[in-house]
Amino acid sequence: MSNPTSFWKSGHKPSLFSAFMYFDISFMIWVLIGPLSVVIMGDYDMTPVQKANLVALPVLGGSILRLVFGFLTDYIGPKRTGQLGMLLTMIPLVWGWKFVDSLGDLHIVALMLGVSGASFAAALPLASRWYPPQYQGLAMGIAGAGNSGTVFSTLFANRIAQHYGSWEVVFGLALIPIAIAFIVFTVFAKDSPNQPAPKKLSHYAKVLKQRDTWLFCIMYSVTFGGFVGLSNYLTIFFNTQYGLSAVKAADFTTLCVIAGSFFRPIGGYLSDKLGGIKVLMILYTGAAVMLASISSLPPLYLVIAMLFIGMMCLGAGNGSVFQLVPQRFGDDIGLVTGIVGAAGGIGGYALPLILGNLYQSTGSYTPGFLILCGIAILSVVMLAIAQLDWKKNWIGEGGKARSM
Repeated sequence: MSNPTSFWKSGHKPSLFSAFMYFDISFMIWVLIGPLSVVIMGDYDMTPVQKANLVALPVLGGSILRLVFGFLTDYIGPKRTGQLGMLLTMIPLVWGWKFVDSLGDLHIVALMLGVSGASFAAALPLASRWYPPQYQGLAMGIAGAGNSGTVFSTLFANRIAQHYGSWEVVFGLALIPIAIAFIVFTVFAKDSPNQPAPKKLSHYAKVLKQRDTWLFCIMYSVTFGGFVGLSNYLTIFFNTQYGLSAVKAADFTTLCVIAGSFFRPIGGYLSDKLGGIKVLMILYTGAAVMLASISSLPPLYLVIAMLFIGMMCLGAGNGSVFQLVPQRFGDDIGLVTGIVGAAGGIGGYALPLILGNLYQSTGSYTPGFLILCGIAILSVVMLAIAQLDWKKNWIGEGGKARSM
């Protein structure tokens, strides 16, 4: 039976830590515009839809680039891909710090920040390839907990902007942690000797023909898309619905983000023990219940508690999805990680647009949260149907994946 001691001995701890740090700092930068959006509105007057579009653009950029990074991870290795990603991340940070003169410029910076979101497609394979199948959920959960970088953005970005009287300086200061992460990653990260052969573009076509690829894409677009979408949009929600200041709104967003971030490895661990399907169905159901309750727009203290539990379910769900993915697509993990990660990003891009557009057209957030609830319910139904076939082909006793 597996235990924590054997887990730590089975892989490469410096690479696991480096993958976490790279993902953590990159994620912090990826969602930087979300908490800063309320401050930025002081310089640029925006409609609800324009606000939603601004915070959604980094997620869209990340979705597109994750496919590229997934391919590069298999072709040149996750370490070199990660190094390239961090160097490219510095470009929009310098631009946002010194050269933004219009909302159009800001849109370009927001889209380019997507390169930091693409870190997912390099960080997770770097970690997972060092660990045997029985520890995939925990290893990818620990590396994936780097989405906790969101906490640094929501907690400090507006405070720094307020202190210096400028939101642009936040972009400049963000260059410091990404530079440190680059150095640490370069020194300590090491590609696993168990690297798969480089994939050709034809492999993408082969993987995309498989139904399970699309099912995992849908599953992750709900869990990760829900997490990152809400992480980017909640500051606007709290400011608009409850009249909170930029700093207060971001502080309450931080509470909710903490739940989603730190429960990701727990989702992976529980899935290792109980089976990813069983855990995911519980988590989707929990998220649906919370989203339905939030749609009633209760008092602030209640909505924070509901969002905390809902984000906890979505964050743990991220770990559960990626407990299953590497065991279903072991030889294509870098490629599939990029595809599934891109789908998660698309979900995160769509969520702010759903809430922003419906708020502008109805004057209420109720319809938007009800639609999100409906999506979670449909996910439960989809998973219940899919697992009937999975248990015949690649899921063993207790809902755990078996060798194919």
